[in-house]
Amino acid sequence: MSDVIVLIGTGSIGQAIARRVSPGKQVLLADLQRKNAEAVAQVMADAGFDVRPTTVDVTSRTSIDALVREAVALGKVTGVIHSAGVSPSSASPAMIFKVDLYGTAAVLEAFGAVIARDGAGLVVSSQAGHRLEALTPEQTRALATTPSSELLDLSMLQPQQVTDSLRAYQIAKRGSSLRVQAEAVRWARRGARLNAISPGIVVTPLSRKELSGPHGQGYQRMIEVCAAGRAGTPDEIASLGALLMGPEGQFISGSDFLMDGGVTAAYWFGDLAPE
Repeated sequence: MSDVIVLIGTGSIGQAIARRVSPGKQVLLADLQRKNAEAVAQVMADAGFDVRPTTVDVTSRTSIDALVREAVALGKVTGVIHSAGVSPSSASPAMIFKVDLYGTAAVLEAFGAVIARDGAGLVVSSQAGHRLEALTPEQTRALATTPSSELLDLSMLQPQQVTDSLRAYQIAKRGSSLRVQAEAVRWARRGARLNAISPGIVVTPLSRKELSGPHGQGYQRMIEVCAAGRAGTPDEIASLGALLMGPEGQFISGSDFLMDGGVTAAYWFGDLAPE
């Protein structure tokens, strides 16, 4: 059976990671919009990759389970790259929780049941989760371990509790990172590993929209004061992704790697620190 890499989401970062880890393997590329999947699949196919486009709605467990069946039918699932998400400038708190929090939990649950031995999973999260204040132990455990079917019923996620999209995004991304840590325990029982990367501002079509959106001035300030002094590139994130999913990363699992050029350090202890 051939090895299969599943890429969920057609964003620039997910694509870059897939290019680093997929030579010689089949890539099942899933997106909410088939036209997006087909466009990216064509570009990758022209570069020599074996790619099959398909669709998935990460807010639907039925859709996710169908994607799992499609992947297993192709071969041995040795890698899962979950990079689907919505931004705080384009989605309501409820939709952010559905896509970025529930979607991640459901994907990891479903693929954790079929991932091959020595396989690896990677979730593309966000620096935003690292700028949320400390949660209570009860909140932390709830976000990490509540079954996905019950996750959106948590009181801390209800509309009266979270009215701001940026805060919802921070909670969702913290939750995704916690989910990776908890799910890594289950993936380990199959001999597989699971990690997350939390990128900072990376130049992509989505980030360009964010930079011109309501939070754009704050994002520009982050770039100005961080150690790197610039935004990142998808290929830089992919370099870390290739390590985490490859043979040199076999001792790494259940971790979330903050890769933001020093923005979060400046937020907590530097020029971006709240007064």
